[in-house]
Amino acid sequence: MEPIFLTPYFRPKIWGGRKLNTIFNYDIPDGKVGEAWIISGYKDDASTVNDGQYKGMSLRDLYQQHSELFGNPKSKEFPLLVKFLDANDNLSVQVHPDDDYAAKVEHDSGKTESWYVLQADPGAYLIYGHHAKSKEELKRMIDQGKWDELLRKVPIKAGDFFYVPAGTIHALTKGSLVIETQQSSDVTYRLYDYDRVDAKTGQKRELHTQKSIDVTIVPHQDPKIDIKYSKDQDAEIKTLVEPPVSPHFYLWQVDLAGSWETELGAHPYLLVSVIKGEGSLKSGKNEWPLKLGTNLIIPNQMKNFAFTGKMRLVISAPGNN
Repeated sequence: MEPIFLTPYFRPKIWGGRKLNTIFNYDIPDGKVGEAWIISGYKDDASTVNDGQYKGMSLRDLYQQHSELFGNPKSKEFPLLVKFLDANDNLSVQVHPDDDYAAKVEHDSGKTESWYVLQADPGAYLIYGHHAKSKEELKRMIDQGKWDELLRKVPIKAGDFFYVPAGTIHALTKGSLVIETQQSSDVTYRLYDYDRVDAKTGQKRELHTQKSIDVTIVPHQDPKIDIKYSKDQDAEIKTLVEPPVSPHFYLWQVDLAGSWETELGAHPYLLVSVIKGEGSLKSGKNEWPLKLGTNLIIPNQMKNFAFTGKMRLVISAPGNN
């Protein structure tokens, strides 16, 4: 059995830049490109298999037509989405609904996500949460445009990790590059956009004020994550988040300096992205090279495998939902 290597789907964004090309050497479109959907089975924005017997298939089609590769899941939709985000300018301040609200209002999944900071310019920060004590105060501060009083700013540096449950007001800001692991959903409520005008339409981008108020958790609560550290052979492993804190996904950072023989274990499959260095993946007599920006899925049939080299990996697996 072979791993499933993927080519990203790219999204131009008003706040995007060119780092997805200059850092990862991706062949991105011209202009401002903000997002690389590196492991995606989401609707028409799916990644594409770039090698092997399934070459040219979208991950969405592969998941639906060859469910055995993913442990024959009950869900018809690939549950996770992994992105690189290049914030060359501030993103809009936004919030995402939970599964119940999204199903009722949008006929889609909710969106809980996480950010692992790859790069951050001096002075870079995130908007993460708010200072309102009640829904009434939240609405009043929004109506009065008191954004500096309302929004909570958190300084960031490379290596920082943030878990962003549905209902959390949040935004990346200029000078940050992150890898995002999230539920496979694109339901976003835009709360504030710095009064920017879309270059194509000449209009301010649409806001979703009432829906944002509906779904925002008040008062803000930081999730209680417990990052765990372990060492296995030549791998140092950080468990960034896992169920039950994160019901939708497990997430690990793996720093490798040598060799790490491991197995799929109880997980139906694994999502792997190389965020630093290079090396290889071995299974049986086969070996595949890995470099910065490589993204792949280890399928259900590949029970045992080994990573070798000097590199940092972000690995995720679907949760218990």
